[in-house]
Amino acid sequence: FLRSFKRTIKKLFSQTSRLPQCSAWIGSVQYALVYLPGLLTGRLFDLGYYRAPQVSAAVLLVIGTFLTAECREYWQFLLCQGIAIGLAAGFLFGPTIAVVSHWFRARRGLALGVLASGSSIGGTVTPITVRNLIPMVGFKWAMRTIGFILLFVLSIAILTLRRRLPPKKASGGMLNLQAFLHLPYTIYVLASLVSLLGLYTVLTYLEVYGTGIGLPKDFAFYMIPIANAASMFGRIGSGIVSDRIGPINTLIPSTLVAGVCTYAWPFARDKGSLIAVACIYGTACGVFVGMLAAPVAKMGSMDDVGRRTGMLMTVISVGAVAGPPISGAIRDTTGTFVNVGYYAGSMIILCVLLLICVKFVALGTLRGKF
Repeated sequence: FLRSFKRTIKKLFSQTSRLPQCSAWIGSVQYALVYLPGLLTGRLFDLGYYRAPQVSAAVLLVIGTFLTAECREYWQFLLCQGIAIGLAAGFLFGPTIAVVSHWFRARRGLALGVLASGSSIGGTVTPITVRNLIPMVGFKWAMRTIGFILLFVLSIAILTLRRRLPPKKASGGMLNLQAFLHLPYTIYVLASLVSLLGLYTVLTYLEVYGTGIGLPKDFAFYMIPIANAASMFGRIGSGIVSDRIGPINTLIPSTLVAGVCTYAWPFARDKGSLIAVACIYGTACGVFVGMLAAPVAKMGSMDDVGRRTGMLMTVISVGAVAGPPISGAIRDTTGTFVNVGYYAGSMIILCVLLLICVKFVALGTLRGKF
């Protein structure tokens, strides 16, 4: 959903005097705020505060979307889309993962995969909807329509989701530094941080790259929806596979595919090869996003899963906000996406090596389910 909003931002700036490059910072703020509140939301969840933060975040998300329709200046877009929508998504994201973990154990991977597939659907439908609505009803009513859609789907989520386990007053505040004494958890947090330094690069610049090699703009527009649609198969499929072999065993090969695909991306020079990159990368990236929180549930007590997940999300927000701008700076300095692919791909491959370390430290061997 947020990736699709980055697409919308480009249309927003066509109505202002600001340069389109400003949109990259709004997108980075959105990415960071999805993960940054995790420390607070995780602790609140463990203490039993679930419904009130979820309702507040849902209201903020809808209001931010409606207010975007009235924006004209850069700071207004930054406030409504970057901060309000990003922060609301962050307060919705982490606790939803934790509450789903309460209800599933044997099929937890599948449940989280199905949950994550929702963002694939939103990321596919939203940009296409906005693109077709703007010529028909104008920008304001296009955004208002998205706002009404969000109001409907969020109302269903608020009414149906609830926690199963009672709150437990785990010792300490928002931080549980003892969790980092568990080496597999610490390495996994580091691996996730490193991955986000490169993982969103292809999704951020895929359309720009397509137009840069001479593909029609109307064709390049659909690269991100194609990748988002493909990621749905990765998210649901990874859930099924992870229930059989474990989340880390699922993440290692799929993340490796994402890294190799990132290396290959700048060498795709025609429609067919770029579609292949979008599909393969979207599927592999979907596995990572769908399984991101799954290993955390296995690295400690369920009474503290919200806080551990929150610490993970807060730490990796650094990678989410820094990754795309670093890739953009490399592109501006070198004048080519080849070096961008080398950088982002290397970060993802480093993540794979760290994931292998997680498994070895946890099991003492590279064999076995984990």
